[in-house]
Amino acid sequence: MRFDTLPEWLAWQENLHFTEVDPGLDRIGLVWQRLDYAKTLPYKIVTVAGTNGKGSSVAMLDAIIRAADYKVGTYTSPHLLNYNERIVIGGQACDDMAICRAFEQIDQARADVSLTYFEFATLAAIILFLEQDVDIALLEVGMGGRLDAVNLFDADIALITPISLDHTQWLGVDRETIAYEKAGVIRENKPVVCSESKAATSLLAYADKLNAPVFRSGHQFRYQLEGNNWSWSNAEYDWAGLVLPALAGDYQVQNAAAVLQVVSLLIGQNFKIEQIHVHRGLSTVRLAGRFQEVTGPLVNHYLDVTHNVQGAKNLEKLLYSKECMGKTVAVLGMLKDKDAAAVAEILGQQIDVWYVGGIMGNRGLTGDNLCSEIERSVLTKPVYAHETISMAYEQANKAVKKGDRIIVFGSFYTVEVVMRLLG
Repeated sequence: MRFDTLPEWLAWQENLHFTEVDPGLDRIGLVWQRLDYAKTLPYKIVTVAGTNGKGSSVAMLDAIIRAADYKVGTYTSPHLLNYNERIVIGGQACDDMAICRAFEQIDQARADVSLTYFEFATLAAIILFLEQDVDIALLEVGMGGRLDAVNLFDADIALITPISLDHTQWLGVDRETIAYEKAGVIRENKPVVCSESKAATSLLAYADKLNAPVFRSGHQFRYQLEGNNWSWSNAEYDWAGLVLPALAGDYQVQNAAAVLQVVSLLIGQNFKIEQIHVHRGLSTVRLAGRFQEVTGPLVNHYLDVTHNVQGAKNLEKLLYSKECMGKTVAVLGMLKDKDAAAVAEILGQQIDVWYVGGIMGNRGLTGDNLCSEIERSVLTKPVYAHETISMAYEQANKAVKKGDRIIVFGSFYTVEVVMRLLG
């Protein structure tokens, strides 16, 4: 084996390929051929693409299907605290040695083919799901869809969550172009579920060309909020009195409605899932870093991986809905390809003071540059620049008084740093 520990493998992978992001299926496809596994995978695949809500949708699907006693494998990215979070089977993260063994297989098969960090992870997940004999794999697209490594594997069902502007450097600068990239996960004659009622024209045209049945919110399935419950229906089912998802935000019901359409399609493919399993799954689902509340003796912290305009709109509603007697203090770190000024403009009315920190690496914004971006949108609010996220958080934590709250957001890395500081 090239390396004995997972950290050694990961450090090597980070520098193996000439660039961190390199969309395309040729290299990973060649390595998969060399691995010589069965051409058709023995488990069902649900591929989840979109801009926002992918992680939440995977988490809800996982919780519901596992409640029905099926063995579920989930592949998600990025991770918050541990790499192992990316590959989970039956609710348990795969251990270091299992991942290392999969990496060794991939390394032997690739020979002189260069793979990215994400491509290694994708192949490792598929191998481990095969070894562990899962019933179904839930695969979250890393970026886009058409050229994402996950798209090497054919989806039995595609789920497209809300689409907005993000990763514009790689995916395009308008929603229609981005939606076309996301639509690339759709397969011929295989169903696609859209959680938005107004799906992009390019996505619908892509599905039509492949004769893929489209199930769209407000059309083929519907949902209705009813106080502390909600109802959902399609042509086959009418489920009333549903428990709200145990994830913060009314928008999670939109995600859950699309999830239930996927569940309905799985039932049609001989999965035995009943309303009681839906109840158990929605009531027990957990997902770190999605308006995650951490209570403290002095102030409450809210941790959220929001990093784009659509996510900021959701976060603004959540902050508004939570009563706060004092100030709302932001700890923010973002990547270069995000529209920091637009995010700040949306949240400007809810946040009183900004502490921004730099993210290291080629894709990260420095504290000073991020400060300049934020100041463009929040002209009357103080913004303090710091070299690192940890420095920004430490200063914010010193400044708050009883009754204030701290909201940490902007990227997975930002949330990770503060999670570690909070222990």
